[in-house]
Amino acid sequence: MEPVMEKKDLFGKCPYVTSQKVFTGKWSMYIIYLLEQAGTIRFNELQRRMPEEMTHTTLSRQLKTLENEGLIIRREYAQIPPKVEYSLSEIGARFSPVLKAIEAWGDEYIAYLEKI
Repeated sequence: MEPVMEKKDLFGKCPYVTSQKVFTGKWSMYIIYLLEQAGTIRFNELQRRMPEEMTHTTLSRQLKTLENEGLIIRREYAQIPPKVEYSLSEIGARFSPVLKAIEAWGDEYIAYLEKI
């Protein structure tokens, strides 16, 4: 039996806690999904693809968090008007099989909900 870790020691050691902390934002997985689908995308286009009303500030904050976690790359072009593009980093792109598994489970759960 493995020893129980202290709560403060779990990040970076326990894959479940680490994953949960990295994807802590409400829309983080969906943003990763959209970037996986689009490749490289500009901020306003990403905001248009979000399923619900999302403020500029909320999306900006979520993108900054994902960038700080190393999951996405933000590329800013020095031009007028400003142009910023987002894409998945190498480690962000490696989340693709997990997204596919979540999609499959989500589809199964939706079917389950339709039966009850």
